[in-house]
Parts: sequence; C-alpha cells; structure tokens
Amino acid sequence: MSIRIGILGYGNLGRGVEYAAEACEDMELAAVFTRRDPSALSIRRKDVPVVSVNEIDKWKDKIDVLILCGGSATDLPVQTPKYAESFNVIDSFDTHAKIPEHFAAVDAAAKKGGKVAIISVGWDPGLFSLNRVYANAILPKGKDYTFWGRGVSQGHSDAIRRIEGVKNAKQYTVPVEAALEAVRAGKNPSLTTREKHTRECFVVAEDGADKARIEREIKTMPNYFADYDTTVHFIDEKEFNEKHSGLAHGGFVIRTGATGENGAHNHVIEFSLKLDSNPEFTASVLIAYARAAHRLAAEGQKGAKTVLDIPPAYLSPKTGEELRASLV
Repeated sequence: MSIRIGILGYGNLGRGVEYAAEACEDMELAAVFTRRDPSALSIRRKDVPVVSVNEIDKWKDKIDVLILCGGSATDLPVQTPKYAESFNVIDSFDTHAKIPEHFAAVDAAAKKGGKVAIISVGWDPGLFSLNRVYANAILPKGKDYTFWGRGVSQGHSDAIRRIEGVKNAKQYTVPVEAALEAVRAGKNPSLTTREKHTRECFVVAEDGADKARIEREIKTMPNYFADYDTTVHFIDEKEFNEKHSGLAHGGFVIRTGATGENGAHNHVIEFSLKLDSNPEFTASVLIAYARAAHRLAAEGQKGAKTVLDIPPAYLSPKTGEELRASLV
C-alpha cells in the first residue's frame, strides 16, 4: 500500500516534493494544499487535486504524511505546531538558533494529537547534522567546521523577500576560501561566524521603495545576516531573471581530530554536497523522512523528532534483509 503524501505550499520546494514523490514507487501524492485560489494553481500532476488550505481538516483520514513547504521565517513556526496535532508532518525548519524552541512547540502539539512530526529535515539542518554527530562520536577530541556554498539559500532569500518594498531577491552564501583551506590542511583555526562566510544579496526593489532602509533591514536581520559581512546589490528585474534564476547550493562538514598517544595521529573527516537544485534535493530528503514518519506512526510513536532520532533503515523502501545484503 502506498504512503499517501500531502504537500502544503507549492513554491520551489513543493514542486520538488512532487517530483520526489513521483520517483518513489511506495509514494502516492494525494493532494496539494494552497493558501492561494486553488483554481489559479497549476501543478504537474493533473490527476491530483489542488485544495484550499481552509479545507485541509477534511483530509485527516486521506493523508499519511503532510509535508510542509513554507519558509522558516514566518510560515513553519506557525504551521508545523498547528498541523502536527492533526497530521503526521515533516518540515524543513532551518533557523538553527531557534530549533530547540520550535521542537518544543511541535512536540507538544504532536503528542496532543497522537502524531509524529519530524522537523528540520533537509541537508543542513539534516544530513549535515548527522555527519556532525557521527564525526564527533568517532573523533571526540577535535573541532567541527561547517561551510555552506557558494549557493542560494532558500530560507535567507525568502527572509529578504518578506521585507517591505522587496519585489524579488536571491541570497548567496559564500565560504571564505582561506578559512576553508586552513581547515582542510589540519591547522585547526578558531574561526568566528564572520570569518567563515560572507553573504551576497541581489535584490529587485519595488518602484519607489526606500533602498537604504531595505539594505539596513537585511544587514541587521538577526539569525540571518547580522553576524556576517553582507553585500547588497540592487538590480533590475531583467538582470535578475538572466543571472539569478538558478538554485544551486552545497557545502562541507569537516571535523579534524587526533588519536593515539599524545594525539600523535591527525585525521580529517569531510562530507560534501554539490547540488544543482537546492529545493529538489531538499525535497528528496523530505520524502525519505516522510517514509520514516509513516513507519514510526505505524509503530504507535508520538511527538516531535529530528533526523538524529531516526534509524537510517527507516528512510529506505528496502527491507532489512535487502539493506544488509546490498548496503552494509
């Protein structure tokens, strides 16, 4: 029997989930929910209903896992606790500093409704989180480093677009090359947030908008830009469409550490990703964890979880026997 998937929000991430579900034989896209007029929203699968979010309660028994595809700035802090009481849910909440409070709110709602909610699913937080835990466990004496980019951050771009007077925006996260090289060389530098990355923003402003105010709001935004050297470029819509339509991203998780007598032997663990499409890759991770959520719910588990709480085997459609024979 297929796992019935619902998508809430049909932007870049929602479209990616549609593709990802279609690629999995054990998944069935049941419905797409939108805050827009459903009749005005066209999705790829013409046999899948597009439903107003105001009607979502009618689908409680028709969906196994609801995948929330809103932004972390304002959507998910409200949506995930709200819907976790009625559905098994997955979200990609990526404001690292606020994950503990988001988890607490979602956990209370999911336990109240007897549902499973897996939050902060994606590649960071998500796959990078797993690699940080593995590397820390293996090399207890060492240092962690995470570098993102060069690439488009969906969450940061969304945060800029929500500023009054912004018509469109893309934000690129850029590693500081000298810092990355020092880490890979095993020099174990102590790096501040500002020394590891810069942020570059390309903004299309509304006609007559106060660009100085917009730039100031971007550069002082807590949890997003305040701790980084940030450059803001105002460009016209034509240049934006020609040069900034892609959604590539990627990054590196590195842990350096030592073993042996007096730390005689040095080691570097590195995990990297190079992604042509950030939202489509993130969507593929969400779908894998939707499979896990469905299995956990079938076992009677309740409450919020992160990727750290999920057994790897629960992500795969293969049986334990198949996994042991082919991937161990």
